[in-house]
Amino acid sequence: MDADKKAVEEFWDKASCGEDLYLQNQQRDGYVEHARRRYELEPIIEEFAEFEDASGKSVLEIGVGLGADHQRFAEAGARLTGIDLTARAVTHTRRRLALFNLESNLSVGDAENLSFASGAFDCVYSWGVLHHSPNTQRAIAEVHRVLRPGGIAKIMIYHRWSLVGYMLWIRYALLRLRPWMSLTEVYARYLESPGTKAYSFSEARRMFEDFGDVQIHTWLTHGDLLDSAAGQRHGGALLSLSRKIWPRGLLRRFAGSHGLFMLIRAVK
Repeated sequence: MDADKKAVEEFWDKASCGEDLYLQNQQRDGYVEHARRRYELEPIIEEFAEFEDASGKSVLEIGVGLGADHQRFAEAGARLTGIDLTARAVTHTRRRLALFNLESNLSVGDAENLSFASGAFDCVYSWGVLHHSPNTQRAIAEVHRVLRPGGIAKIMIYHRWSLVGYMLWIRYALLRLRPWMSLTEVYARYLESPGTKAYSFSEARRMFEDFGDVQIHTWLTHGDLLDSAAGQRHGGALLSLSRKIWPRGLLRRFAGSHGLFMLIRAVK
């Protein structure tokens, strides 16, 4: 594993996404509460993932995290496979499924070098993961390879021109008297794991150019609206004050296209 990928693995192996913030315990009730909180904060997931449509289909999830979405695919009756860069996430998801008497073929794996045969899956799903991989383009090429013809990729990656990005730039560039710092560098250094990336619409379309039908839209997140805890790296008095005065109504009305989540549905 190269140094950049190792840094990503080490970051997420300390705590899977949402573990410190929303997982109260590793029993059934803890995972139930985690799922409730997840879909309350990010209701767009259920619409985008279309869990019930996965019944009887071969589904690969790249980046299982704490396993909430993976559980939903399993409950829907998918023929399910899941990978994650970290053993911690695989352990969480395996424990979670066992508590609910569900099954999946789970393993530690690298999105840039999938171990599956070409054309193996009807659907590949990945929520907020591939922008952490050092070579996101290669990971998307692997998604394309393992999909059967007519198969669907449902991928969320970060959108560069987001309110989250602007807030990070103000905090870590402007207020530190480094206004020349680009959004690309800000995301890579300060959002989540080292090297995290965010993309414009045109960049996303280029990455998915091998697919036939590609639909892309953005979604204004709880992070953009400061409706929740700000993740595993951020806190402080300035953030607390901002939550109290943040003009959410105006932002929903006039900044809807500046959400952090870029939702991509692509057909091979």
